[in-house]
Amino acid sequence: MRRVGKWFRGLKRWQKAAVIVVPFITLIAVLYAGFGSAGRNQEYQPQNEFQLDPWVKIKIGGLDLSINKAVLYLFLAAALTSAVMIYIAKRMQERPNNVQTAVEAMYDLANNNITRGNMPPDYALKWFPVVGTLFFFIWFSNLIGYIPLPTNSMETTTIFGLELPSFALYAATANISVPLALTLVVWFSYHVEGIRAHGVRGYLATFVPSGTPGPLKPLLFVIEVISHFVRIISLSVRLFANLLAGHLLILFMGGGMVVLLGLAALGAVTLPVAIVFFLFEVVLIATLQAFIFATLTAIYLGGAVSEEGH
Repeated sequence: MRRVGKWFRGLKRWQKAAVIVVPFITLIAVLYAGFGSAGRNQEYQPQNEFQLDPWVKIKIGGLDLSINKAVLYLFLAAALTSAVMIYIAKRMQERPNNVQTAVEAMYDLANNNITRGNMPPDYALKWFPVVGTLFFFIWFSNLIGYIPLPTNSMETTTIFGLELPSFALYAATANISVPLALTLVVWFSYHVEGIRAHGVRGYLATFVPSGTPGPLKPLLFVIEVISHFVRIISLSVRLFANLLAGHLLILFMGGGMVVLLGLAALGAVTLPVAIVFFLFEVVLIATLQAFIFATLTAIYLGGAVSEEGH
């Protein structure tokens, strides 16, 4: 077993991918040849899982404020974040239970590692409520996204004679508008804080490292300005893409591929893979993406008020 592990670690990246993918494709071909296919299901549209049909239409002029499942998930994330933190705060014990211990550990991570580790002490005290709220809101939003809820209005199921939406996975953070809105709040906040700390000219001066030769200053300044706008894309798309990709993988492996190919026997192979993906996303990705977003927020705020700039 050790030899196999050592051999696998010695392979190049594309070779590792081939070792994993080729047997999987071969198994699909064998199952297809052995069991046949019922034909591709033309009615099944996987993208409809992420379609936002308005449940309650609200339009004010050209502004669409309709309530859909994305709004529901935002409300659930905000409500759960507030409820958990208030509940723990009111029931603090000298000998904490498991829930309090877990929340305190995450609070300590957000306060000491993320905020105080990347910002001056006075600014960390000022901005921790924002950074901490972002961390917990995104974390809860990501976790809720892996709980099946009756939100798929494209498919219905009958329960006690009532036609209800079927259960599906969705996350508010898998919709680009939510990460983008959070990113814009962070982006404008750290620029405003930088201007407060240095003044407009002083803040712009921090875009160029001290000691830079005169002819290079305009070039570095332009590069730094571009990098600030790129942050809008990188910060929002990183969160959105990771959550969306995770949900798509679970969707296809959990049954989507079986339905599309019309090959029921394939479920014996894809379902265990879906479970592995699900556990990986819940245990690691949901927390990691919240950690990365909050950490970068603290880094941007800390960099904006530092003397040397970014």
